[in-house]
Order: sequence, then C-alpha cells, then structure tokens
Amino acid sequence: MPKQTIADVDVASKTVLMRVDFNVPLDDNKNVTDDRRVRMALPTIRHVLDNGGAVVLMSHLGRPKGAPDPAFSLKPAADKLRELLGGVDVQLAADTAGPDAEAKVGALRPGQVLVLENVRFNAGEKKGGDDAYNAKLASFGDVYCNNAFGTCHRTQASMYAVPKAMKAAGKPAVVGFLVEKEIQYLTDTIQNPQRPFVAILGGAKVSDKINVIDNLLGVCDRVLIGGAMAYTFSLAQGGKVGGSLVEKDKVDLAKELIEKGGDKLVLPTDTHAGDDFSGDCNKMIVKAGEVPDGYEGLDIGPETAAYYAQLVKAAKTVVWNGPMGVFEMPPFDAGTKAVAQAIADSDATSIIGGGDSAAAIEQLGFADQVTHVSTGGGASLEMLEGKSFASVELLDDK
Repeated sequence: MPKQTIADVDVASKTVLMRVDFNVPLDDNKNVTDDRRVRMALPTIRHVLDNGGAVVLMSHLGRPKGAPDPAFSLKPAADKLRELLGGVDVQLAADTAGPDAEAKVGALRPGQVLVLENVRFNAGEKKGGDDAYNAKLASFGDVYCNNAFGTCHRTQASMYAVPKAMKAAGKPAVVGFLVEKEIQYLTDTIQNPQRPFVAILGGAKVSDKINVIDNLLGVCDRVLIGGAMAYTFSLAQGGKVGGSLVEKDKVDLAKELIEKGGDKLVLPTDTHAGDDFSGDCNKMIVKAGEVPDGYEGLDIGPETAAYYAQLVKAAKTVVWNGPMGVFEMPPFDAGTKAVAQAIADSDATSIIGGGDSAAAIEQLGFADQVTHVSTGGGASLEMLEGKSFASVELLDDK
C-alpha cells in the first residue's frame, strides 16, 4: 500500500518533526567530506519551508554509547545544511529531548529549521526509547516525516516509537520524498523489472548477502558475484584461495547457492592476486580457484571484468551492491571501475546500492550517469531481500 507523502499534508503554520539520515563522514577537522545525504534531504525540507512550515530534524551520527560525546555532534551536518539552504535560519539544539531542544522548538517559527543533537546521545534511542523520551520528541511536531531511508530497516525510537506516539495523538505520519523515491525504485525494480535483469553483488562476506542472493536468484536473469565473497564460493568448488579473505563456516551455504543458482549464478573465472595487502605488492593474474599460498585475491581478474561488463551492457535493469575488489587501492580497483563504466555506458535502469558501491560510483564520477544511487546500504540490502520495514509500514496509507 503506497504511503502518504509530505506533499499530502497541509504544513502551513505547522512544525514537521523529520527523521533524516545525516550520518555523514567527517575528516579530522570535523568537516563533512561527502554531503550527499544532506543534499538528498533538501527537497523535502524545502517543501515544508516553501509551504509555510517549520522543520525539526532528528538524526544519528556515528556510534556514541548512549551519552553525549562531542566527537559525534551533529554540528558539522547542521553547518553543512545551513550552507546548502542558503539564507535559511538553521539552528542546532544542545540536546535531543532536553531543555535546550524544548526551548528552541517552542520559539521556532515558519521558515526556520532546528537540528536536534544526535539522537544516539540518549540511551532510549537504540533500545526503542522510553516513554518519557518518546513523548517528549513526539511533542516537538504537528506532523511526523520519515525521510531517513538509510535507517528505515531499524526500529529505534526516532524511527518507530515516536511516529507511533504521534499517530496515537492523531497527528499525520508520512514519508519524505527521499524515502518515497528509494522505495519506489527498489520495490518496482524487483517486482517489475525490464529484462534481462542483472544483479552484481560484491563485498567481503557471503553471510551479509546470503538472503539477497537467494531472493535475487528468484527474480534475476543473472547474479554476478565479485569481491572477497567470491573466494568462499571458490572454496565451495574445491578451489585454492591462498590467503584470501574467506568465511569457512559459510562454504556449505555457498554450495547450496551454487546448486540453486545454476547458470544464473555467475562466478569469476580469474583473480587479480597480490602477496601483500598493498598497491605495490607483487601481483599475478590467476585462474579462479588457483590462488597460490602466500598470495590473496584482491580483485576480479580482467577476463571476469570484461565478461561482467558484456552482461551489464546487454541488460535492461541492473542492480549493483558491493565492490568487485579493493577499490580504494589501485590497481585492485580495476574490476570495480570496469563494472561501474559498463553500468554508466548502458541504457539500463541502474540502481546502485548504498555504502561502498555508492562511494565507488561517486568517486569514479559516474553518479550522474546511473538511474538511482541509494542513500542506504543496509536498508537497500534488506529491500533487495524482499523485506518490508516496520518503520514505514506504520505510516499513513494513501
């Protein structure tokens, strides 16, 4: 059932309590090094401001231990938002649900934005909230808006208990434009793909992607495997992997997926290996399953990269989640580059899962040549598994 969006609610003279995902990377000087998550939230924030409302933003940043920690303050994100909104009054509260937040919410006027301090500075956030914490946050808005796709797979207080409390009080609870777009792309792509439908899955662990592979084998025409998890599949086929990163306890699962996948599951045919985890190590290209002792697989080989690119270029729908190798360290970025280039060059509907894949496509300069780059790593994976989100299900239906 489609959910109501912020566009379905009259926000004039109202305060919208909006959950966003401002979990942005920071450098040593606390400068935001990638502002994509802030930029992606802007259309929903601007919509409220342009229609006579005020906005109170909630987010987490990093992993503080349920208590205030200056290292994880949302100040850099609030500063970046102020810069991007240009001319809008953006304030930062010194706490989340405390006296400073309460005072600043009380003084907020239409056209203004207030960023609450990191929700994870409160022990109640991760355990789903306590009644006092939930009630205080719920009192901060006339409307709840979930615009934080990156945390939609979580049921922490600001994602679930707070909107539940607001709904119980008769207040609207809706999705923002970002969450609407993410769910539309990921759901529609899986349910009604144009074919051929090719999925590319990389990253370190088979265990992270077992359910995704399992689900996609049922809907895709081809599922291409890269990254370190390919070496667990090599072991399952009786191959040699040298010192490659593997999950020995997942070999039986890999065998089951190989059996289930048949021709749909495509594994690398060659491997770019090195004798050390560094860009200037001794290197060799070997057949998949023939990595010698003293070497480890660090990327798919050129033959595999060319074949994967060929399959991608022939596809009508492509989903990519996870790099093909150690893409941060040349020359072991070649496989990831080849796949990204093929996706950019194709005419397919292309959806890039969050996390490392999103970082790679941004770094390589192809972000504007793909259909959609997701803001959520874990959330996009769970959608590719076919899961629904409790934090979205509880929101108002159209």
